[in-house]
Amino acid sequence: MTMTNEGTKMTRALRGLESDSSSVRLRAALAVGTAPDPRCVDTLVGRCAIEPDFQVREMLTWALTRHASALTLPRLLGELRSELAQARSQALHTLSKIGDGRAWPAITRELMTDADDEVARSAWRAAVVLVPEGEESGLARVLATQLGRGGRETRLSLSRALIALGEAMTPALRAAMSDPRPHVRQHAIATEKLARDPDAGFDFAVEEAKRIVALGTNGQEE
Repeated sequence: MTMTNEGTKMTRALRGLESDSSSVRLRAALAVGTAPDPRCVDTLVGRCAIEPDFQVREMLTWALTRHASALTLPRLLGELRSELAQARSQALHTLSKIGDGRAWPAITRELMTDADDEVARSAWRAAVVLVPEGEESGLARVLATQLGRGGRETRLSLSRALIALGEAMTPALRAAMSDPRPHVRQHAIATEKLARDPDAGFDFAVEEAKRIVALGTNGQEE
């Protein structure tokens, strides 16, 4: 009787994930995460690729973290090759939350330089979480190739990722401060200033960087 009830609840929750109502989908994802079932993993991952509501996507990610990584990892890694940008982005986001280092080899330069900003941002965050000890400097060099990219939120995400690497970011960041492209120099300088004084905020650091670049210097302290 118990097994039948559990099966009925699972079936109801999975159907709820297909509802037109975002609140119903949110409750369904919560239900699946509250009572993890290996049979739900494929449905959860598949739903992440198409779910339009941010809060529901976050709940789907949470539900996946409640399952064994041995079950979720292969399915999520497969999504990194999807033609759907949201599938790649959400899989990367979920991998960063799971934090299983076995996913590191799949966080490729291609993903970190993806043409879609959301995919790239998710890849940066996942890379910083998953990078093995001793490989931080190499990761910083890849991340530095994206300096100057996108709008405010994209640039802030990249700055945070670089800062999270600590001193390992310094050589790549200093090299970027002498880049011939002004927008790259500005972003590099702003990142260094934010690292030195996080309380000042990103926008202040950007304005200071613009001033420094306009003066024709690179902002590096001797």
